[in-house]
Amino acid sequence: MIETTDLKQQVIAWRQHLHMHPELSHQEYETASYIYNQLITFPHLEVNRLTETSVCAILKGTKTDGNGHTILLRADIDALPIEEETDLPFKSKNPGVMHACGHDAHPSMLMGAAKALAERGTDFNGEIRFVFQHAEEVTPGGAAQLVSLGITENVDYAFALHVSPDYKVGQFAMKDGKFTAAADDFEIKIYGRGSHASMPEVAIDPLLIGSEIVVALQTIVSRKVPSIHAPVLTVAQFHCGTALNIIADTAELGGTIRSLDATVRVDARRHLEKIVNGIASMHGATVEIKWELGCPSVTNDKELTALSRRIAGDIVGADVQELPAPMFGTEDFADFSEAVPSSMQFIGVHNDEFGEAYPLHHPRFKIDEEALIYGVRYFENIARTLCP
Repeated sequence: MIETTDLKQQVIAWRQHLHMHPELSHQEYETASYIYNQLITFPHLEVNRLTETSVCAILKGTKTDGNGHTILLRADIDALPIEEETDLPFKSKNPGVMHACGHDAHPSMLMGAAKALAERGTDFNGEIRFVFQHAEEVTPGGAAQLVSLGITENVDYAFALHVSPDYKVGQFAMKDGKFTAAADDFEIKIYGRGSHASMPEVAIDPLLIGSEIVVALQTIVSRKVPSIHAPVLTVAQFHCGTALNIIADTAELGGTIRSLDATVRVDARRHLEKIVNGIASMHGATVEIKWELGCPSVTNDKELTALSRRIAGDIVGADVQELPAPMFGTEDFADFSEAVPSSMQFIGVHNDEFGEAYPLHHPRFKIDEEALIYGVRYFENIARTLCP
């Protein structure tokens, strides 16, 4: 097996290359080609492209005398439309595009595991699928597309890691059950009647109506659903008017609903439509509501998470944290977790020497590359355990 020091340096080099050359969702042509060209140099791998911007490598065992499984290990590879503000010598060379969510670290760790596992040969039971997925950051995401193309057929279990600046290098954070929230985005357009600001009595003021809607929507969380299942509802946009002395005839609102419970997810949308239509009707306005339904919640299998916890503990000792609650961010690994029993966990990447731990999607987000080898070993040991 390749030496840890050599492997670590290789993984870091992969990560730095990917960080310098980020590509947006559905545009990961060079990223996918780079990963493909690395993987085809590893022994025993069957490497293919299910889509133009994703890569899948398969390592099949030749033993049949044991209880082998077919497992899927996934890493996402797309970047974000963010202008990087770090001082890294390998900062993004693509203006306005940055790997600010760790999608350079994820494939690098998985390539490291693929190399280490391929080096051990095929004398094992089972099959390992290394999936380098495109378009995690948009809806619909790349995971749903790959599932529809059959990537999870005959797969027993799926695993993924996500970097987290909330935890330090050498830490993992685990949680079984709900790990992330479902996300449904909404856009509301209010059609009223404009007038001069000096004659509000002849207007149907969409700004006033929109203001009432913003306030009333908060009752969905506080009054319409059980508190233990309460979603997060945020109105993040409100656009109306172009002049200080004109009442506009339209207004536009936009926001998102994040939920953990499948029934509440549907009920929250129903309550929103009822509130919006009711307030608009009361004022004589009309509305148009558009939904962009996102991915469901990532749901971690209890037994697989226990296995993840044990394997992470073997790698880093006792420093395996319990995630206190699901995060209300979204992750399209959820589509894998709906298809097969799955486990997705956090790996810490912060170093106190960085100063402030900038969050994911921040232009100054950084990771300590010492964390990468822990992710490699996690994927490798999961595979060695389930494909002995």
